[in-house]
Amino acid sequence: KLAGEHKETVCIGRTHAQHAVPTTYGLKLAIYACEIQRHIDRLNECKERILVGQMTGAVGTQAALGRHAVKIQELVMENLGLKCVMVSNQVIQRDRHAEFLLNLALTAETMNKIATEIRNLQRTEIDEVAEGFGKKQVGSSTMPHKRNPILAERICGLSRVIRADAFAQMDNIPLWHERDLTNSSPERILIPESCILTDYILNSMIDLLTNLV
Repeated sequence: KLAGEHKETVCIGRTHAQHAVPTTYGLKLAIYACEIQRHIDRLNECKERILVGQMTGAVGTQAALGRHAVKIQELVMENLGLKCVMVSNQVIQRDRHAEFLLNLALTAETMNKIATEIRNLQRTEIDEVAEGFGKKQVGSSTMPHKRNPILAERICGLSRVIRADAFAQMDNIPLWHERDLTNSSPERILIPESCILTDYILNSMIDLLTNLV
């Protein structure tokens, strides 16, 4: 929407933080829109690998479920709305979970990228764009003439946490033998935290762009 509205809003392009040749805000925003679409595509594509379940027993042999073990697993997963894993040990392998968190980290880094550009363009020396400013909003507790880009800064800061969670989830891929507990203890934090924070910065970015001056 914004790309369409600003396709003829001319501004100076910059490379190496120096003036280059003219571009438009429509082009800047179209680049962001296409990048976000790729993240949506990645999330849809990875569902096939992530939305799986298993009932394979203590080490993955299904021995405790008897000769109908495969059928039992199929019925349970059908009831849960999941596909069956092709093979597992005691746990579903954590490359699947890491892929999901890496996708969230990629999304967060695009939010970081957009917010960083807005912060730079809101600098006093440039002053081309600015965050929306509410009537009762305080610019700075000690310097009331300032209008700090607090929403963009918050997005940039929280993106670091999401990226760090993805790195930590990568460490959950190697487990000892048929499993240990080094994955489940951090995952109780990593997966919900990454989902909640990604949701938060996406909604924050919608607010930021909707009210952008």
